[in-house]
Amino acid sequence: MRAFDLIGDWPTRNVAVAVLHDASIIDTFGDLESRFPIASVSKLFTAWAVHVAAEEGSVTLDDVVTESGATVRHLLAHAGGFQLEGETTVAAPATKRIYSNAGYEVLAEFVAQRTGMPFDEYLDDAVVQGIGATSAELVGSPAKDVMASVMDVVRLAVEMQRPSIISQSTLIEAITVQFAELEGVVPGFGKFNPCPWGLGPEIRGAKSPHWTGTRNSASTFGHFGASGTFCWIDPVANAACVMLSDLPFEKWDKTLWPLFNDAVLDEIGSRA
Repeated sequence: MRAFDLIGDWPTRNVAVAVLHDASIIDTFGDLESRFPIASVSKLFTAWAVHVAAEEGSVTLDDVVTESGATVRHLLAHAGGFQLEGETTVAAPATKRIYSNAGYEVLAEFVAQRTGMPFDEYLDDAVVQGIGATSAELVGSPAKDVMASVMDVVRLAVEMQRPSIISQSTLIEAITVQFAELEGVVPGFGKFNPCPWGLGPEIRGAKSPHWTGTRNSASTFGHFGASGTFCWIDPVANAACVMLSDLPFEKWDKTLWPLFNDAVLDEIGSRA
């Protein structure tokens, strides 16, 4: 059965998908130009804006952002000690991986102060226009409120494989595990020790269960969103997949995404 045949069993009909191999689209499903709220996949856009700001010299990864000593690096890697929402810290930096929207919001405000631009404008200038996206737009929190089409996210996925707005060395650091010993929780999937994360992207590592496929390599990186969205890149398979939908994650059967992603990898492997 083809991967896209599985979509017929999904509990949503408003879905769009693009599969990439060697940074080029090889298969699609649905309307690639329709915009969806991409929820926490937004963090990939925000993280890339931070990396551009670092390359421009507006910030450095080791700049201290908070009174508790959390740096840009800590906040990108969910190691700043912030809880999920609100600006209260519940742990010292680099002691626990606490997934945090608040940390990304504090980080975006820091970048805005350093660049002298509202963050939504900086994101548009540095990332959206930089990668040639046509409809991506930040409409609220930089942690979770980007509106984008599959094609917009595909352009970012290609950037995360063959960088053009940041350097190759910055990309390598972004997809390298930070604070590798930290335990933490992947929302909806449970606690992992360790819980690997890069400077923006989640890194699969040995996590199980997981929203990527069982066949995805440990070096797979990306993000999923509570609105029913995901983007992953598998460097070993030289593959990527973007899926956007309008069905909130909590209403999905957690087996559906891994089954689909395994089928995608099987099809790519059969082409080799």
